[in-house]
This record gives sequence, C-alpha cells and structure tokens, in this order.
Amino acid sequence: MNEKYKDLFQSYTLPNGIELENRVIMAPMTNFSSNPDGTVTDEEVNYYARRSGGVGMVITACAYVTPDGKGFQGEFGSDSDDMIPSLKQLATGIKNQGAKAVLQIFHGGRMCPPELVPNGEIVSASNVPAENSNTTPRALSESEVEHIIEAFGDSTRRAIEAGFDGVEIHGANGYLLQQFFSPHSNRRDDRFGGDLKKRMTFPLAVIEKVKSVVEQYATNPFIVGYRFSPEEPETPGITMGDTLEFVDTLSEQGLDYLHVSLMDFWSKARRDADTTKTRIELLQRTIDNRVPLIGVGSIYSADDALKAIQTGVPLLALGRELIIDPDWVQKIKEGREMEINTTLDTTKQEQLVVPSPLWQAIVHSPGWFPGVN
Repeated sequence: MNEKYKDLFQSYTLPNGIELENRVIMAPMTNFSSNPDGTVTDEEVNYYARRSGGVGMVITACAYVTPDGKGFQGEFGSDSDDMIPSLKQLATGIKNQGAKAVLQIFHGGRMCPPELVPNGEIVSASNVPAENSNTTPRALSESEVEHIIEAFGDSTRRAIEAGFDGVEIHGANGYLLQQFFSPHSNRRDDRFGGDLKKRMTFPLAVIEKVKSVVEQYATNPFIVGYRFSPEEPETPGITMGDTLEFVDTLSEQGLDYLHVSLMDFWSKARRDADTTKTRIELLQRTIDNRVPLIGVGSIYSADDALKAIQTGVPLLALGRELIIDPDWVQKIKEGREMEINTTLDTTKQEQLVVPSPLWQAIVHSPGWFPGVN
C-alpha cells in the first residue's frame, strides 16, 4: 500500500467499544430489489456480500418499521417477526465477508407512494404535502406517533435477533423523522410540534426507545447511529442553523455515530450559518469530538478519500463508488489505486453483482452515476 493512504486504514473504535477495521463504510443506498412481501432476495444478499470484503462497516438500504412506512418498490421490511429469517440472511452475507453489518431503519411518512401502503393512506407530522407532490398526508395522532416509536424499538430487537451489529436510525432525506423536525412538514401544536426544541421530540424519543431496546436485548455491544440531512430548500424549512442546534443535542444522546447525508462532501452551508464554510466543517466544530461523524458525498478516487479524511472527519462512507468498483478498498490496500474505476462500465452488470432493478434504475437515470449519460 502507498504510505500516503495509511490514514484510511487505521482501525477505529466506536464509543461502545466496537472496533472497525478501517475508516471506509458502505453508505446506505436503496436497491429496489426485495421481494413484494418485504423479504430480501438472493440477488440483494450477493450484492452486499460482493461489497463487504474491504470496508469496515456496511449500512444497508432502509427497512420499513411499519407497513405504512414503506417508501420504495422492492424495499425490504423489519416490521414483523416474520422478517427475522430474511434479515438474518442479509446480516450473515455481510458479516461473512468481514464487515460490521448495520441495518438502517425508517418510516417514509409523506414520501411513501400511496400504492405501497395499506389503503393508500399516507401519513406525516401534519397534513402538508411535500413540494411538487399532489398527495396530502394525514396527520398522525399522538397515539399513532407513540406506536411508530415502539415500532422502531421492535425493528431494533429484530435486528439484534437477526445478528446485525447495529442499526442506523434514518432521520434524513425528507422521511418521517425529518418531517417531524422540519418546520415545513410539522405544523403540530401538541408535544410533538412547535418550536425548534419541540420538533426534536419525536426523533429523540425514537433514539431513546432504540437505546432502551439495545440495553434490554443485546448481549454484546450494539451500534446505534443516526443519519440526518443538514438543510432543506423549502421555506420554511430546516436551515443549517437548525441542524447545528439539533446536532448539538444529538451529540449528547450516547450515540455511536452521526451520519450526514450529502451529495457533495465539500458542499457549503446555504443559510443561517457561515456560508463560507463547508457543512462538514461546521458540523465537526459543533460536535467537538463528542461523537464520531461519518462524512459522505461524491468521493470516487483514493485521493478524493484522502483529501476528505484529512479534514479530520473520522469515518467516510462511499455509496455510488462501491457500486462502480466493489474492490475499491482492496485496490488501495494492494497499491493498485491507479486501477480504481471511477465511472460505471454499463456492460458489466454481472461482474459487478448489481441486482437488475437497481441496475435499471441507474442506467435510466442520466447523471446519477459517472459514466451514465
């Protein structure tokens, strides 16, 4: 290995004592490839296994915690005990290759397609449609909110029973937890809505429930992470200033990591913060080493990753690049970083072990992946 990349391959110990072999993580990406009943397919297991041999940790695509939280066609579920054998198959496929396996759990809220949820009824914090959507969600009652909090706990227990090393609570990308934090989607006047602090109530309750389930059921250290999006374009919407306050609170929750959702690692704050600074820089300053931050966003080459890790961010997630080149980590380790592919070869679906539904989504979405026009 070229010595200059050694920082990418230092081991890292999470707050709960679990050691990751290196600083590189597979980012969660929806793959549209599960069975209609929410169980994982062999194609999915093979896809994850193919990418689990070099990274320190794999975070799966999101699993819905209740039937009315299913956000994607071909998404797998964690909403009933019937799903445990399926989840176990996925956890085993990842762990057999040497990576830690983390199940991302979520509820899609107002972003769920009506045809995927019972009775076509979309729910959210308030009856405010997403921008560019014609579907108005129904506001959840307090008791329904409590039920969803419990469902996150139940999904965590299932992840433990299935052999996962942890869960990531998905509070990013406009889904239900973010909908409760956002002033755009949360217009409630009960204890789950109101000012900035009150809009944190639901995500903090989910974290508390997940942690209590881990304490009750996990016999070994178990990772609990939280993913968030730093800003929303809507007005009113989440600003960078809002997120820095939220992250300050999240840093005190005893989590094992925070995971920012970004398309570009180097993107700068849009509003309500120092817009000359990158979001990563502002987040790191606020977190102040209280909890590890996972950085992410358009990192393709070994030098991209080196530049990112040199900012001081302790962990780095790769998404699209690990689809383009599943041997990314191994190539750097073996001194073959010049052989890394950074554009997708659209003739190599089989060699890259990418399920057909995901492959079709990629090749029919120009600009999403380098090399797909």
